[in-house]
Amino acid sequence: MLDLLRSNAALYCASVAVLGLAVGSFLNVVIHRLPRMMERDWSAEIADMFRERGWDAPAQLLAGEGDGQKGSYSLVAPRSACPHCGHQITPLENIPVLSFLWLRGRCSACAAPISARYPAIELATALLSGAIAWRFGFSLAAAAGLVLAWSLIALAVIDFDTQFLPDAITLPLVWLGLGFNLFGAMTDLRSAVIGAMAGYMSLWLVYWVFRLVTGRIGMGYGDFKLLAALGAFFGWQMLPLIVLLSSVVGAIIGVILIILARRGREVPMPFGPYLAGAGLAALFAGDALTRAYLDLL
Repeated sequence: MLDLLRSNAALYCASVAVLGLAVGSFLNVVIHRLPRMMERDWSAEIADMFRERGWDAPAQLLAGEGDGQKGSYSLVAPRSACPHCGHQITPLENIPVLSFLWLRGRCSACAAPISARYPAIELATALLSGAIAWRFGFSLAAAAGLVLAWSLIALAVIDFDTQFLPDAITLPLVWLGLGFNLFGAMTDLRSAVIGAMAGYMSLWLVYWVFRLVTGRIGMGYGDFKLLAALGAFFGWQMLPLIVLLSSVVGAIIGVILIILARRGREVPMPFGPYLAGAGLAALFAGDALTRAYLDLL
């Protein structure tokens, strides 16, 4: 089977795209549940702190129910259910994209609308996965690109929703980048290690300079870790391009939101989605974009 996929580019790309559909469905679960799992953990930690000091903790903290869910709550349990009526999603109702079309975007039990974001993420993950397979072929670089892209999709949407970049994704991503580059998947190991260090330290310095000058917090530590992960995958040479792209796009969108949506300047804006977008741009066209940037200079 592996020989067939290696020798047939069309079949290989199509197979990876189908895999991307399944992964996209799982990413929807991660995006929805991981922030709530973090809230439950924080509630439990605060409740423990209250107990250690002999204080009376609120009932919600004592129960560890930061999200209102009872019992086991993880990426695999309980089964997915309609948030409106509690109807458990059956396997036939959980087929990526097709189930949404078959159900016409509504719950089969209560007819409540299902967010179009679910099939959009599934379809985007499939298309992106197929494009990575086409770009890198049957190689270790393709495997590294898929892991990175899937993680960036989850991180971008979670940060957009909650302004958090979970350590449960960013920290393993740093080590995975270094691990892939032990075998030269995307760059040499020396460049990857320097990239991880430089990625973290560059935004860490920006954070503290901004805080000392203005007295305010300009970004979260999750951004440092995400840029460190991108440095671990691509090497330090790609960091200037990633920072430039994410900053320019973020500034343009920020200005548009201020002018058109009348978003206040004091309202925080997540930076993770722009770092993720710049990382995907570097994945597909990093060398070409860097050459174009240097030519302009």
